[in-house]
Amino acid sequence: MKVKGVRLYGAHDIRLEEFELPPIRDDEILVRVMSDSICMSTYKLLEQGKAHKRCPQDVDVHPVLIGHEFAGDIVQVGKKWAHEFHPGEKFAQQPALNYKGKLDSPGYSYRYCGGAVTYCIMPNEVMELGCLLHYDGESYFEASLGEPMSCIVGGYQGLYHTNKVNHDHAIGPKAGGNLLIIGGCGPMGLGAIEYPLALERKPRRIVVTDVSDQRIARAQALLPEKEAAEKGVELYYVNPNNCADQFSHLMALTGGAGYDDVFVMAPIRSLAELGDRLLAFDGCMNFFAGPTDKSFSANINLYNCHYTSTHIMGTTGGNTDDLKESIALAAAGKIRPAVMVTHVGGLDAIAGATRNLPNIPGGKKLTYTQFDMPLTAISDFRALGETDPFYRTLADLCDAHGGLWNTEAERFLFRYFGVQATQ
Repeated sequence: MKVKGVRLYGAHDIRLEEFELPPIRDDEILVRVMSDSICMSTYKLLEQGKAHKRCPQDVDVHPVLIGHEFAGDIVQVGKKWAHEFHPGEKFAQQPALNYKGKLDSPGYSYRYCGGAVTYCIMPNEVMELGCLLHYDGESYFEASLGEPMSCIVGGYQGLYHTNKVNHDHAIGPKAGGNLLIIGGCGPMGLGAIEYPLALERKPRRIVVTDVSDQRIARAQALLPEKEAAEKGVELYYVNPNNCADQFSHLMALTGGAGYDDVFVMAPIRSLAELGDRLLAFDGCMNFFAGPTDKSFSANINLYNCHYTSTHIMGTTGGNTDDLKESIALAAAGKIRPAVMVTHVGGLDAIAGATRNLPNIPGGKKLTYTQFDMPLTAISDFRALGETDPFYRTLADLCDAHGGLWNTEAERFLFRYFGVQATQ
């Protein structure tokens, strides 16, 4: 069948084009992609091409589909999986396969499996690993955003703490502790703020830094200090540019105790070094940011590592359990993946948005692959709606949800563009 999608041919080379999708084999599943959010990891893939650890070396001859934060409908099921999956049901998927020691992943490594396309084929290993999930949520976009939220869940599960009684590690953030999120008002940072607020074992204090007053203002509007306080958490937003001494100011917020858990959300050496300096006794720092420079390094205090048990680790991606947790929390209304979304567009917007991702302000760029639509900031809907009723309707629907993207807005898009969606 003929499909349309965005394929990678090498470094700095992605193309929106039509191509032939082969018939599925008995151990494969054909899906219709409905939504695909764009990840900075895809931009890194575009920058590195064959140098990327998940990119095949023959990509210039056999291009791969990009996009790994996608969801949609199951269309056709090979007989091996007919007992488990059925045409017409929705799906979510976890792209971090790690199949038999290989790094192959949807959206990075496969010719026919990725999210930036109208239809794609799920290979056998996705189902074997339990990475194709049944999904009965109301919206497709929340399933797409389940993948980045699962990375956040995995990031928190990667934190650990030790004790002097035995060698058991306590997994997760320290209950009642101090949590610092450095560079935390971007899309992933917002998710990293909201997730611990949904935990039963919450930190006592969350401090979030960002150098943009505009991003801080948006974070405060979406995740206000007052609402965190109602959940028993002190929440502070700090612009270090407004501090005479950033280290002293951040340390003072803990009463001089330091931070039990630290996330570093940007691959900047000075931020990694700051996070290390701010660690409390037995503090754990997650270098969550993924650098493109393979020689990226920073100065770490090994004296503190030895004598005060500080430790540093890093996580990338989440596993299937993390994805299930993020989807369940969203379905229960305990987290709102929509806080990450600032732009919406169609299939034709994906290539340009991916190429220019670092230069487009705001958070997640959410795309729908069954129609074309310019990538548009949600904050621009109202102004555009003065002359275009299409955007006026979108503005009204988002305003009704506190300025956030939502299920009603998604359904309006499908109706407007004549796309039959599974309810």
